[in-house]
Amino acid sequence: MLSILIVCTANICRSPMAEAILKHLVSERPDVTQWHIESAGTWAISGCQAAELSQYVMHTMGMDIGSHRSQPVSLDLIRRFDLILTMENNHKEGMMAEFHSHADRIFMLSEMVGLTVNIPDPIGGKVDDYVETANLLNRILSEGLERIFQLATIIKNRHESTR
Repeated sequence: MLSILIVCTANICRSPMAEAILKHLVSERPDVTQWHIESAGTWAISGCQAAELSQYVMHTMGMDIGSHRSQPVSLDLIRRFDLILTMENNHKEGMMAEFHSHADRIFMLSEMVGLTVNIPDPIGGKVDDYVETANLLNRILSEGLERIFQLATIIKNRHESTR
């Protein structure tokens, strides 16, 4: 099974939306049962619901994140995932420093399409800000899906061969 963890700051806006979008994209693949996707936050408080506007925008896109509950990034969590995708460079750098023995698993989400751009955090913004972020996430995840699959597979195989 390929496991993907998507990380933002509080795990209430960007990463829950990205998690839902990636799960939706994967649901159309013949290997859907071979994927495990979650999200977390570098500064998350456990158990918070997704932001109201995140829920609304995902609902308009046909996805329900009403049952989402935030979780903080931890070493135990990192160990469970093949590939960790961050929203911002500072998430990536901080996690690589804190979890240096797992640094080879940590990438910015935008790197999956050959970019190194931060995904804007819509928190505190208007619905249009959430829509813009959701559309960007959808575009990057759609265009980067094969790269995500390939990279997660490579990392998984590399770590299984060293066990």
